Amino acid sequence: MASLTLNILREPQNQIFTTVLVLFIFIAVIFFARNAFFYPKNSTQDEENPSALKSFLKFFYASFLKPHNGDGTANGQQDALESFYKAQAGVYDATRKRLLRGRKDMLALVAAQLINKASRERTHDTKRIWVDIGGGTGWNIEAMSEYVSVPEFFSGVYLVDFSPSLCEVARKRFKRLGWKNVKVVCQDARTFRLEDHEDIDLEVANLSRSPTSNYFSDSNAVGGADLITLSYSLSMIPDFYSVIDSLANLLAPSGMIGVVDFYVQSIVDLSCRNYTGGMINRHVNWLGRLFWRAWFDVDRVNLEAGRRDYLEYRFGTVLSADSRNNLLGFIPYYIWLGCQKKPASSIAAPNYPHEMVERLDAAVTESPYLSPINHTKTLSRTVDGSTLPEIRSKAFEAAIVNLSANLPLPSFFYQNHHWRIHYDDQLKKHTQFGQEYIYAFTWEDTRVDERLLNITRDDVILAITSAGDNILSYVLKSPRRIHAIDLNPNQNHLLELKVASFAALPYSDFWKLFGLGKHLQFRELLLTRLSPHMSSRAFQYWLTHTHVFTTSSRGLYETGGSRHAIRIIRLLSQTLGFSNEIKNLLTSKTLNEQREVWKTKIRPIIMSRIFSYLVVSQETFLWKALGVPKNQLHMLEADYIASESVARNSSPLEHSETDLKKSKGSAVWEYMIQTLDPVIENSLIGEDNPYYLVCLQGSYTQRCHPDYLRPKSHQKLSRHDAFDGLRIHTDEIDEVIQRITPGTLTIAVVMDSMDWFDPGAEAAEKQIRKLNCALKLGGRVLLRSAALTPWYISTFERLGFVGKRVGARIGGACIDRVNMYASCYLLTKVDDLEPLTPTASPSRISGRQGSMELEKLEI
Repeated sequence: MASLTLNILREPQNQIFTTVLVLFIFIAVIFFARNAFFYPKNSTQDEENPSALKSFLKFFYASFLKPHNGDGTANGQQDALESFYKAQAGVYDATRKRLLRGRKDMLALVAAQLINKASRERTHDTKRIWVDIGGGTGWNIEAMSEYVSVPEFFSGVYLVDFSPSLCEVARKRFKRLGWKNVKVVCQDARTFRLEDHEDIDLEVANLSRSPTSNYFSDSNAVGGADLITLSYSLSMIPDFYSVIDSLANLLAPSGMIGVVDFYVQSIVDLSCRNYTGGMINRHVNWLGRLFWRAWFDVDRVNLEAGRRDYLEYRFGTVLSADSRNNLLGFIPYYIWLGCQKKPASSIAAPNYPHEMVERLDAAVTESPYLSPINHTKTLSRTVDGSTLPEIRSKAFEAAIVNLSANLPLPSFFYQNHHWRIHYDDQLKKHTQFGQEYIYAFTWEDTRVDERLLNITRDDVILAITSAGDNILSYVLKSPRRIHAIDLNPNQNHLLELKVASFAALPYSDFWKLFGLGKHLQFRELLLTRLSPHMSSRAFQYWLTHTHVFTTSSRGLYETGGSRHAIRIIRLLSQTLGFSNEIKNLLTSKTLNEQREVWKTKIRPIIMSRIFSYLVVSQETFLWKALGVPKNQLHMLEADYIASESVARNSSPLEHSETDLKKSKGSAVWEYMIQTLDPVIENSLIGEDNPYYLVCLQGSYTQRCHPDYLRPKSHQKLSRHDAFDGLRIHTDEIDEVIQRITPGTLTIAVVMDSMDWFDPGAEAAEKQIRKLNCALKLGGRVLLRSAALTPWYISTFERLGFVGKRVGARIGGACIDRVNMYASCYLLTKVDDLEPLTPTASPSRISGRQGSMELEKLEI
């Protein structure tokens, strides 16, 4: 069919006919548009409120048919803009609602930042200035009233635009609204100076009234605008370098800049940058880059990547997000929030950026903090190998690289909170997880942990993040520091969301999110309340996963890898007709009632050997649904073989791969029995076992939930300093503990992670040695295992620890409310090993040999 069409079009007479037809349609559209809309009947009301059809045709004519005639004139760019906008100024807003997506989102984000800043500083000062560059008709400024009262929140608002027609529409708008604090300035953005309109102390602000002298003035000069916004205007500014440079001088030291615009870019351009704030959805494929660049070039809208790149280079990135306008062909657009590259306090204290890096590094590595102002000699480091390298965090190394190259710091350094530690999100060890976490809830009984650990205010704790529930239970005990570690970035995004929700939301909203797992207004909360308390990468993640809380599905607790197990149980209950029995199990008032429902109705199906062999015993299901890796599976298989033999040897090292595989079906079935039967016998699920309640119901109840969901817990953890001691690391345990100052940890909770090592592996011994180095004498390691006597316990005992098994599933025992593991161990450090020498990375720190002073590195 395609070849037939091409052959027809090759015929000369058909080509002539097609050309004439297209020309006829073209002339007809122009004639209709000109007569219907540029010579209309005299009706003032019709002009002010044009119909949807008239608005669209005016837009279509001005954008695609009307020739541009502003080139080569004395006014240059202004005449070109006027040529484009004059014919459609009256219908501009009506035709841009669906095209210019993300404008309200950007306004919501900058308003949230300003409100949070005012709350944090506890100031009621209304001397705030907003400059809207390329503000056009003033739509943005009126739309901001949805989030703050523009006449009351801002003392002065300046709309700067180069099109007289659009400025005239804006003046009419603000006259109608009666807003006296808004001024429309028809001026080139390059020459706009705030001191020409505001009473500013030029010496304090380090500004000059002369545009020419401003060119030669100190490049670090800053102005007084608390907020600068550019809404789909940066892509229409030919000389964008000078405009972006002028914005740096216009923005106040603690000001915020917000941008929303079209873009196209390849991920290849960003492969070596650590300051962009994340890469989710940023890549546009080659066809999209080619098409959208050519499409928008017709209207002189420039989508080249250099505009956004230079913006990110000149400012520090606070938040960044990339999306698509799905309604109009998936047009790529971005939302970006930034601040001065050199943080606010750097005017009064020139060393502030370096002090911030040092403070954060000290908190991450548990090193004593030494001020770079007072300890210059201490901070001058030799990187030529002649002295022992000191322990530094990866975040510190990344910051030094950026400072030495005059780049902005990684986006994590510009956050309002320093909970999340910088990591490279492009490494394969992180990207292997895609955009999915495994655990939506944690399978560790915090009640047992509290009893075993007896956490005090002096403790420094290292723990695996998982879903973050256990981390929050530790924070309730107010230890000095908690290092939360997870290799999967998405698990840490979940923890960060919970921490931000404590900081920003009332208990009612918090309960909907994490008690019920659903909140229909989650996206609105994310933009207006949560965003100031999140890192850019966590914000990106949740902005693209708002459906987790807002769709008609069962919510948060049916997401992640663990959802597969929950859905299979639900499918079985619906197919085999025991859904009501599960409800009866959850509403049982006594253990006897619960046991009866379990034994007669549910157990015969779930615990059947057929179900175990066909579903549960499959390695794919065990890994994706339950998070059981191959090595851990071998451990429980070895335990089963030992239970069936006289030798009673439970180490996988003593059995062949063939023997382990042969026992897999029976081993998994027996493990299920030892896990679930004791739970039913000893724990009333609907009243006191939130771990199984959430699996069977998909949500918690007010009477049965984790400790962090209590109203009293919310009251404590919503205090402004509740999470000051939290540091969230996205890395392997090894990488974190080797960068912690020796002898500073008091508790390490490694869950079942030791089960993941190959039996007898050298890597396991290395990690145990590093744990010994990082822990104080008397420090403890808490771990759980799928084996009764894990093979690595003897390695711990050989390397300076004394082990004690504090829980074992023997004879039908229930060791905690989860009972998922065969044993629980508490290992106490009693001997110091030879200290490990920290690994230096001079190439990443300086790129050259010799002495380097941190203070000499400028942003």
